[in-house]
Parts: sequence; structure tokens; C-alpha cells
Amino acid sequence: MDTGVIEGGLNVTLTIRLLMHGKEVGSIIGNKGESVKKMREESGARINISEGNCPERIITLAGPTNVIFKAFAMIIDKLEEDISSSMTNSTAASRPPVTLRLVVLASQCGSLIGKGGCKIKEIRESTGAQVQVAGDMLPNSTERAITIAGIPQSIIECVKQICVVMLETLSHSPHSRTGPSRQVLQSSLQVVRPIPFQDSMPCSLGQHM
Repeated sequence: MDTGVIEGGLNVTLTIRLLMHGKEVGSIIGNKGESVKKMREESGARINISEGNCPERIITLAGPTNVIFKAFAMIIDKLEEDISSSMTNSTAASRPPVTLRLVVLASQCGSLIGKGGCKIKEIRESTGAQVQVAGDMLPNSTERAITIAGIPQSIIECVKQICVVMLETLSHSPHSRTGPSRQVLQSSLQVVRPIPFQDSMPCSLGQHM
């Protein structure tokens, strides 16, 4: 799958929202905010962290696609680093994968799955990530969950390819007048603590024209 639309940006604005536990947020912020400051400077992305004392907080990344995925990669790498440091006595093979869930409109899942499951199979094989699309819609919703698990690079590449499919879906929509170069793709990702793939907790991804 060609991810040039993501790599090159094509004037596409992407917003990724991550719902994270307080401990992970603290790690992303770093001592006196040095870690998140470095991420902002090196990636060029706008990174905002919600205020409050809730157990979970929102980290929002916004900017051109190539910038967003640079910041996203830095955050995923930081989480992987924290996992490794907390499991110093375990081997890399025994560590559970980073797991997250996206939520997309049910109407877009057909494009992601593809005829006979060919598209999602292609994404799995090309990225090495585990990807599962829920069969049922979420309660009181018109959306379905997509669970992704794997090593950082696999997750990053998988999310890129999912975004490409979503952008292609938008560009072929009868309501789209400007094509993917003008679309604003908004999504929300929740990164959860490493737990068994089948039992991971949901997060949401919303896409708006």
C-alpha cells in the first residue's frame, strides 16, 4: 500500500488524540516538561495535554501528517522504553505488545476490511501488526472498534495505512468536493497499558469531514 499521501502530507491536516493513564502522561511530559518540549521542537507538531487530576488524560497531536507521525513515533517509542525499563528481567520476546484501539465509523469499516478481507489482510501482512475489527458497533454508537497490537514501528505503519484508507474513502465520497488534499482527518487514539491482545480496553477514533 502506498503511504505517500501520509508521508508527503499533501496539505492534509491530521489530529490524533491519545487517552493515556497519568503515569504514562507524566513520562511524556518529563521533568519540568523537558520531554514534551523536546518532542514539540523535534517533530514540529502541536502537542497539547489536557489539565486535571483524572486517572486518564488526553494528549492531542495536530499538524501536517508527516509532522504528526514523527511526534506519534516519539511517543510510542517513549512508551516502549518505559515498558522495557519496567520489565528488566524479561526477554524482549516475553514482553506483551503495545496495544491500542481505534474507533471508526461503521460505514468506513467495509473499505478497511476490503472484499473478502483482502485489505485488512494486506495491512496485517505488510505491517506485521495484529489488527482486529469488531463485528458489532459500540453501544449507542454508529462506530466500531479496531484493535491494533505490535511493536512500535508496526503500530505506526499500521495507523498510517488505516489513515490512507480513510482518506481514500473521503476522496471518493459523493460529499467530498475538494479531494484528500483539502480534507481534515481527525482521529482519536487511546494507548493502553500492555495487556493481552484479546482483552485490551477500547479507545476512540472519530473522523469528520
